[in-house]
Order: sequence, then C-alpha cells, then structure tokens
Amino acid sequence: MSDSQWPPDEVPEQPAPSRPARRAMSPRRRRGPLVPTLVVLGALAFLATGLAEVWTEVLWYRSVNFSGVFTTTLLTRIGLGAAAFVLVGGLVWSSLYLAYRYRPFYVPQLGANESLEQYRDAIEPVRKVALFAIPGVVGALAATAASGQWRTYLAWVNQEPFGKTDPHFHKDIGFFVFTVPWLQALIGVLTLALGAALAAAAFTHYIYGGLQLPGRGSSTRAAMVHVGVLAALLALVRAGSYLVDRYALATKDAPLMTGIRYTDAHAVLPTKIILAVAALIVALLFVAAIFTHSWRLPMIGVALLVVTSVVVGSVYPAIIQSVKVNPSEKSLEAPYLQKNIEATRAAYGLDRVQVQPYSAATDATAGKLRNDAATIPGIRLVDPIVVPPTFKQLQALRTYYTFPDALDIDRYQIDGKETDIVIGAREISLDGVPAAQRGWLNDHTFYTHGYGLVAAYGNQRKPGGEPVFAVGDLPPANTLGEFEPRIYFGEQSPNYSVVGANPGEAPRELDYPDSKEEEVKNTYAGTGGVPIGSVLRQAAYAVKYREVNFLLSNAVGSASKILDHRRPLERVQRVAPWLALDGNPYPAIVDKRVVWIVDGYTTSANYPYSQMENLTTATSDSTTARATSVAALRAGQVNYVRNSVKATVDAYDGTVRLYAWDEADPILKTWMKAYPGTVSKTSEISGDLMSHLRYPEDLLKIQRLVLSRYHVTRADALFSGNDNWRVPNDPAQEDRSVFQPPYYLTLKMPGQEAPSFSLTTPFMPSGDRQVLSGFLAVDADAGSQAGTKADTYGTLRLLELPRDSNVKGPGQVQNDINSSNTSSPGFSTFPLSVYLNNNRQQGSRVTLGNLLTLPVGGGLLYVQPVYVSASAESAFPLSRVTVVAFGDKLAWSDTLERALNLLFEGESGAPVEDPGTPTTPTQPQSNEEALAAALAEMKAAFEDGKKALAEGDFAAYGKAQERLQQALDTAIAAAPGGAQLDLTPSGTPSGSATSSATPSD
Repeated sequence: MSDSQWPPDEVPEQPAPSRPARRAMSPRRRRGPLVPTLVVLGALAFLATGLAEVWTEVLWYRSVNFSGVFTTTLLTRIGLGAAAFVLVGGLVWSSLYLAYRYRPFYVPQLGANESLEQYRDAIEPVRKVALFAIPGVVGALAATAASGQWRTYLAWVNQEPFGKTDPHFHKDIGFFVFTVPWLQALIGVLTLALGAALAAAAFTHYIYGGLQLPGRGSSTRAAMVHVGVLAALLALVRAGSYLVDRYALATKDAPLMTGIRYTDAHAVLPTKIILAVAALIVALLFVAAIFTHSWRLPMIGVALLVVTSVVVGSVYPAIIQSVKVNPSEKSLEAPYLQKNIEATRAAYGLDRVQVQPYSAATDATAGKLRNDAATIPGIRLVDPIVVPPTFKQLQALRTYYTFPDALDIDRYQIDGKETDIVIGAREISLDGVPAAQRGWLNDHTFYTHGYGLVAAYGNQRKPGGEPVFAVGDLPPANTLGEFEPRIYFGEQSPNYSVVGANPGEAPRELDYPDSKEEEVKNTYAGTGGVPIGSVLRQAAYAVKYREVNFLLSNAVGSASKILDHRRPLERVQRVAPWLALDGNPYPAIVDKRVVWIVDGYTTSANYPYSQMENLTTATSDSTTARATSVAALRAGQVNYVRNSVKATVDAYDGTVRLYAWDEADPILKTWMKAYPGTVSKTSEISGDLMSHLRYPEDLLKIQRLVLSRYHVTRADALFSGNDNWRVPNDPAQEDRSVFQPPYYLTLKMPGQEAPSFSLTTPFMPSGDRQVLSGFLAVDADAGSQAGTKADTYGTLRLLELPRDSNVKGPGQVQNDINSSNTSSPGFSTFPLSVYLNNNRQQGSRVTLGNLLTLPVGGGLLYVQPVYVSASAESAFPLSRVTVVAFGDKLAWSDTLERALNLLFEGESGAPVEDPGTPTTPTQPQSNEEALAAALAEMKAAFEDGKKALAEGDFAAYGKAQERLQQALDTAIAAAPGGAQLDLTPSGTPSGSATSSATPSD
C-alpha cells in the first residue's frame, strides 16, 4: 500500500535526519550563468539579425517606391503560411488530443497489448511535449510549402480571362493558367493535412488500445468515428484530385506533343471519372464503418481503388494505345496534333509569322547587289563578342575599369542618320584595384562607380583594324549628346557602396583619373539609395553586412546613403518577382541619362495543348557559353511566353520603372491587379526611350526553337517530322555543339520598302544536311523619337527555301572559309586558309567573328570579319580581314567593299563607304629618306606605346599602335621590293621588328 493510501492522521512519522544526512539531502549545486547567458545572447542575435533583415528590406523598397510589392508579397506569404500551419498543425494536434482524450480506461495486458504498454510507458514522460511539438513541426513544414505558393495564389485571386477557350473542355484558357495550379496546390495541402492527421489518430488510438487490428479485438467507438471521418475526408480529397487531373491532361507533355491525345481522350479521361466515383464510394464506406463497427468493407474498398487505379488508369490506356492507336496513329492523332499546332503557334506568338517562298540565287554576277545598295553599307563588321578586349585595352584607361565580355547593339541618330553601334558601359571593377589599395574604406567609399559609355560604329574600322569610336575617352567625347556619365548602378557594381557627404566636406568618390595623374572626385547627389545618417540605421546595416565599420568609420556620416542591390536584373526582379527576365540588359542614353533596359517576360506552363519547352535550353547559345555577362533564362519548362514588360534602371540614381509592353497579355493584367500602380502604361514611354527599345534576343531564341518544328501548319507534316528544321550550331566556335546566336542587323527583307533594324537567324534541315532551309527576321525597331510604338515592330518574316535547295548553310560556309584556296589580289597572294594558318603558326591568335547571313541579291550573302591579335598578354583583337560568300563563290580582302567587288566579278553594285580602307602613305622624294623616316617613326611609336602601357594609359597606347602601323606601311612601301613584302604569309614584312604587343598583319 502506498503512502497516498494512508489516512492523514495515520501517516508514519519520519525521524528527523541527522546533520550529515541533511547535508547529503541538500539540493544539487546550482549551474553557473554561462549557459543561460549564451542561450539568451544567441536568441537576441538571431532576433536582431531577423529584424535588421526585415527593416533594411523595408527601407530598400521604400527607396525605390515599390513598398506595395514588399508588403503584398510578405503578407500573402505570411497569410498562406499561417493558414497552412493552423490547418495542418491544428488537425494533427486535434487528432493526438482527441485520440488520447477518448482512450479506453482499461486495456487487457495480454499478448501484443503487453508490448504496447511498454511503448505507452516510454511515451508518457514526453507526451505533453509531443502533443505540441509534433503538430508544430508538421505545421511548420506545411507552412513553408504553402508560403511558396504565393504566386499561384495571387494569380488565382486576381486572374484575368484570356477571352479564348481550349479546344477540348471549352473553358477559358485562364482556368488552366490560373485556377488549375491553385486547385492542385490546395489539394496538396489538404492531402498533407488529412494524411498527417489520420496517421496521428491511428497511431495514438492503436498505442492506447482504442484501435485494434482485424481479428485481435474490437476498436472503440471513439476510434472508429475519429479514424473513419478522417479517412472519408481524405478519400473525398482524392476524388477531387482525380477530377482536377482531367484538366491537367491538357498540358501533359509527351515526345510527340503536349496536350490531350487520342488515348487520353478515349481512355484516360473516362477512367478519371471512374476513379473519382470509386474514391467517393470509399469515402462512404469509411462513414459506414462507423455504424457497422468493422473495417472490412472500407479496407476492401481501398484495395479495389488501388487495383482500379492500376488497371483502369494504366493498363487499359496502354492496351488502347498499343492495340488501336499505334497501328493507325497518324490518322487518329491528326485532330489532336492540329490542336497542338494552333495552340503552340498562338502561345509563342508565331501565329503572325509572314511566310514567303524564297528561291535563292547562287550565281555571283556583276552588279548583283545593286538593288540592295541601301542594305550593304550597314552590314555590321564589329563583333560585340570579340571586341570587348579591344574596348578594354583602348578605353578602360585604368585596371579598375572594365567592360562586359559581351557588348550590345543599339541605334543612335548621328549626323541625322540612324546608325548601328556597338556599346558598353565603363564600369568599376574592384577586382582590378591593386591589392595594396584594397580595404573597406576604398572598396565601399572611394571606388563607388564607373564612368561613361563607350560606343563604336558597327560598320566602321580604322586602317589598323581598331573600332571607330563614336563615344570614348575620359572625360567622354559626346558624339551622342550630353548625358550624365556616372554609373552607380550596373552589372559590375560593388555589392554596396556608402556615398554622400555633409555640406562642406571634400568629395571622396573617384570619378576618373585625368591626364595629369590627378584624380577627379565626386560626391553622390542622386535621389537613389537609403539614407543611413542615424545610428540605428547604421547598426541595422552593420548587422546585415556583418561590418562594424558602419558604426566606426568617419566616412559614414549624417548625410550618408547606402547603395545596394545595384545590378539591373536584381533590382527589376525584386520589384517584379512575377517576371522572367532577359539575361542581357543593355545600356542606352535616354533623356540625357544612362539607363539599363531590361526585357521582362510573363510565362506559363499551363497553356492547354501548347508544346512545352525548356527555356534554359532554348536560350542557351555560344554567347551564353562564352560570356558571363549574358545568361540563359532560368524559368524552366513553359509553353506560353510574352515580352510583356520593358523595364529600365537609371544608372545614376537606380530608379526602376516598369512599362507595359504587351497590354493585351492576360497574365500581365493579372499581375497589374495584384500589384496595382507598379506598371506604367505603354503610352508613358518617352520618345527617346522608345527609340532604343528592341525586340529581345531571348524571345526570338525561344520562338526559333519552336518554329523549327511548328513552321508547318498541317498535322501530317508535324507527325512525320520530315520537314523539321534545326537551329544551326555556331560554326565560328571550336565547340560546335552550341547554337548560333541571333544577330541584330539593319537589312531590307524581300518585300520591304526600306532597310530596318532587325533580329535575324537562319535555319537548316534536321539531320546531317548542312544546307539552308529558312531565314527568319523580325522587325526589332520599337519606334522613333515620336514616342509611339512602330506598327511593324515584332513582324516575323520567314523566307522558306525549297526542300531541294542546295544553298550552303553556315557550317558549310565556315568550312569553305577555313579551307579556302582563294587569294586576295591587291592584299595577299596567299590563299585565305594559308593566311589564317600562318598567323596561327607564328603565335598570333586568329578569331573568327560572327558569320552573318543576309538575303540580298536574290540569294544569301554571308559576311564574316576575321580578327588577329598577337600572343602577348596585352594584345587585343583587331579586324584584319573580311570574308564574303555567295552561292559557291568566296572572296576576302582587307575591306568589305574590296571583298564584295572580288566576289561579284569586280563590281558588286553596292558601293560601301568603308572608313577602314587604308590610304596610301605619302612618300618623300627618296625611298631611302622615306624608309629612314618611317623607321624613326616606328621606333618613336614603339617607345611611346611601351610608356603608355606601363602607365596603364590604354588610349595613348592605342594611338601609338596606330602610328606604328602607319609607319610600318610606309616602310614596306619604301623598302626595295616593298610591294612583295606586304604579301608574306603572316602579313608582316620579313626581317622587320614587330612589337610583341602588336598583332601581325
């Protein structure tokens, strides 16, 4: 009998413990304060970090006037997470609580129950903790998953109809794009909630004896009701899942096509109804079990549902496919393939492609290009992927300035004429700062910004092969007009910079070094950035960036601002998290400011019947493989895409603006409802900005990949695949496994009245044939200074060559160039292949530029610049040769005009104003005097170049190289037998001393 059973007055009196016993029974020694202190400090640090992150985010969004994006997104995520936590955690908690609350009071200790008693004894010490810990953990997992569905929820709540129905269910496309994904997400959460609650209830009832296995006793009524109701609800959710899965079949992806096929329509869809009814019956059986007090029928129902799902859901459709469809697949699948064609062309914007048969001529006769005299002078000879090192050597001026490794193409009005230029921003790069000058103060308060743009004419080069710069040097020569040159927000900007100064303080931010070895400095006066004058804000950023200098440095004052999240893509993504962004933002001078232009896409993977494509694969090419400044899209699998937004980021103050570009896009309308006031109308785009907008490369990359199959409009042609095309691999690269990028060119397509700025790409037949099958050009010029969107913008013009055409494709032309035995009269007596190989053998680097394709002269003209650079580390590529091909003929020379004239029997018919044409040096009366003067000039230019290189003055170095080249030309002409000296294999006169930093020519 225990003490608790004694009457109070009969409890035995305990003897008082002796003094030693008292000491033995004294409480344990108290723990020191170290552990609790560390726990408290850790909790405070975690809390401070979280608060600093949230507060600095609020400050940043407020600084760019997009606070609504932050609050809407945050509240939506919190709301969804809280709802999921309460639903899932609440159901699990209630299952544990109710199962324990209604446990049987007496459980016979026989057989298996004896083992359960041991489990109960083990659980009892932690039962109260587990009652809240288990629901908390499961609820937190559900909350994390649910909060990640915030885009799905906002799109569903704010959905706009497409105004177009799918061809099978006849529901608005918006139902599939917005509603079906939300229903799937909701079913997933409900399945998790009910499944976890059912597992918790069954486990607890079983442990405490309320739930018995068949044949081992009877379950309590409480257990029957509890488990039966939860199982019935789970079966109902499963029935709903089968019904929603019917609509998901409209975007089912398969090798032949995306969408509902014959087997789906005649076997899978009916079985989904059967399975839904079966799941509903199972739910009723679980309810009935409450009254029959037996699990036999619901267990049989579950078993039959599993068998039915296998037989009816998998076996039966497989039989239909193999027995009925496969023998007559072409005819049976034809109606579904036709739906797939129409939906795919509409979803990718290919339903407006203008197809024109084009029987390309191959005879290169005299005067062939006379009708294309307006196109030929605009051929771009400067490759934006090859010339970045040249830009850096000639225009970086200091090691801490850099240019992207892929420059951009744009158009500007110069001398009243629209001109294609190659442009790049001169940005600051902390990697180029000498190690001795690195430190928090210099990195974040001195080297804060880049300075200026550098732009070269796309169709011009100097006699030495250098680009002709329209804008360059420091301070910049403003051929393109006055503009704010400072680049505080760019692709290479430091992670963060602290700028600004109190009135009267000397500027501390480097603008640029001047020619007198002095530094021109500046104090940031823009509206961008977050003010951090208060100690509290400084402390918040000190916590965020783990940097105590925010609190200690005297460079952080009451007027200071912090510029962070500075890269254009990052800024746009943060204010428009619903957009997929083009991987190549480009700078432009707009309204006297440098702005970054970013193309934004709305995408979906739920457009019924439209073919699924992987955007990363579609937008990868040789440019993304070689250049880190250009990235492929990361939106995954999609089957709908629109360039719905044009975004700009001001390079000086970081202002982000979003402009609706495709105002009819229902997905854009949906997000404009979700985030009101964030996207401006197309009409608000200024005329200056409109003139620099262009058709985005990534969009055409996606469209051309889809068009390689879907240029056909008949189901039988798509099924056979005999007319499939492919995007050519880039023949100019050693790794020919990557796609050739599309090229911006100003050209006139057949039927056009005048040349227009276009984005172009060729096609080849699928398989091993290396001939051309098509040529696509899209009008890329968005508009003019008038500020209105051009009517022809986005017009897709496809030239379709006959199937039996033998017009050479890019790969064949490149092989012809690499193995050509054609010489260049007046430039080199050696064949082209020998000229290229000799340069390589003598240590020079030969780089093949972009192989351009132009539909001119009734055929296809190929043009490729060839660059040569010396092997020295400081050398840079210079354009030395231009190769042209038409039909089976190929020609090359030092200028485009000469090459074309050689190709077309002495006269192309389209004179080219090529500033790259070398002029014959004026010679003194005596060849000896001329040779001596030339050698002296060579020596002086060489010494000047060495001095400029040592000082890091690349502009002066480039000018010295021009002088060296001109003097070399003069020396060759004056030397005995000089006419022959110019025709050596390497292009360098025998025995002459050539600078190691100068490419041989």
